Amino acid sequence: MKMTCYMCVANLIILGICGGIFAFTGFDVIKYLSFGSTVAYRTFYAICAASALFTIYSLIIFKPYKGLK
Repeated sequence: MKMTCYMCVANLIILGICGGIFAFTGFDVIKYLSFGSTVAYRTFYAICAASALFTIYSLIIFKPYKGLK
């Protein structure tokens, strides 16, 4: 479970970096890395959506910030 959380957060960080590059330069890194394949492009975004949902779920259920008061 811990490894899954790490992979999901890493996936979202990669998405954020690629989104920042696209926002500032106009170069779509994800489309470049998927060789222009629409299926691979959309699959990556679907995996990122599932990662975001799992990250929100794990933050609600496991409350990792509970002892930081």
